[in-house]
Amino acid sequence: QVQLVESGGGSVQAGGSLRLSCAASGRTFSRYTMGWFRQAPGKEREFVAAIGGGSSNTYYRDSVKGRFTISRDSAGNTVYLQMNSLKPEDTAVYSCAADRLGMTPRRGDEYDYWGQGTQVTVSS
Repeated sequence: QVQLVESGGGSVQAGGSLRLSCAASGRTFSRYTMGWFRQAPGKEREFVAAIGGGSSNTYYRDSVKGRFTISRDSAGNTVYLQMNSLKPEDTAVYSCAADRLGMTPRRGDEYDYWGQGTQVTVSS
């Protein structure tokens, strides 16, 4: 059974940092593109960052470039999102997802598996 479990969310003040983790199990994910998405109340889900299989390429939405860093462990089954200089507009539920093909890493509808999400709240 495939599972993606996020952890590391919480509440921080603006300017603070959090590190999210996503542990994937049930198959080998080293060749999957892994992505992070977020959804704020009343808003649509949006792409945050993605990393290709083998950590070949990384992708970021413009508003988080230079502040967030996506990475994965050597086995490829745990993905991290280091979030620095957090802003109130980063407040959302953050979910990780796995995409077998990785053709369009920014598109959430291309992903095959999803975690339940973890809440990130940034106060001003």
